[in-house]
Amino acid sequence: MTEPVEVIRASCLGSIPHGFLGRRGGVSTGIHAGLNVGWGSDDERAAVAENRRRAVEAVLPGAALVTVHQVHSPDVVTVTEPWPDDARPKADALVTDRPGLLLGVLTADCAPVLLADAEAGMIGAAHAGWKGALGGVCEATVAAMEALGARRDRIAAAIGPCIAQASYEVDAAFVDRFAPDNARFFKPGRAGHAWFDLESYVAMRLAAAGVGTIERLGLDTYAGEARFYSYRRATHRGEPGYGREITLIGLP
Repeated sequence: MTEPVEVIRASCLGSIPHGFLGRRGGVSTGIHAGLNVGWGSDDERAAVAENRRRAVEAVLPGAALVTVHQVHSPDVVTVTEPWPDDARPKADALVTDRPGLLLGVLTADCAPVLLADAEAGMIGAAHAGWKGALGGVCEATVAAMEALGARRDRIAAAIGPCIAQASYEVDAAFVDRFAPDNARFFKPGRAGHAWFDLESYVAMRLAAAGVGTIERLGLDTYAGEARFYSYRRATHRGEPGYGREITLIGLP
């Protein structure tokens, strides 16, 4: 029997169609085994296409999936209609107020963030790796939603599976990028190294942007091999590639 697609939901987003998907329920094999949705991986294209179809059907059947060419930027696209996969704009977040669209961001350790002002009917999805979070992708997504008519204090945001502090060792040069105001997000490690709390840092940036409700799922992509892909885990093992999971939100 085929394993069903695992859809992890956040309570703060209520009945809005959404899901943080991992690797369960897909057709890919080998090092990409599971629900790999990354066009940029070296997986078979037919498998990626089928996994994307399954992801959509698990969250908002019949919706048009919209993703971007992610570049670890603070850039946000306001979506009014879907575009072809081979014409994806370079950005790291999407917002919309249009029904029938399913916004998606891909991750493999970075933090996926879903946002919604349910009263106004506005949604957003952001890919917040350390570079994008430091550059302001969370604040830019909130601002783009506000431009559509959302209110910051009404926005609920959920931070999905990402690499946890216990799995995220960084060097001194990395720490220096965040110093000195963000020392609380680092735990001392071996000489010249520290452990970075990406999830808490993203939550702080959302709070500073005025987001009214913030939920952290507390799921570690690196440690949860059976459920999630992880770029860092694949790198540490010397594997030649890695899968990507997808996070989705839409308006029916």
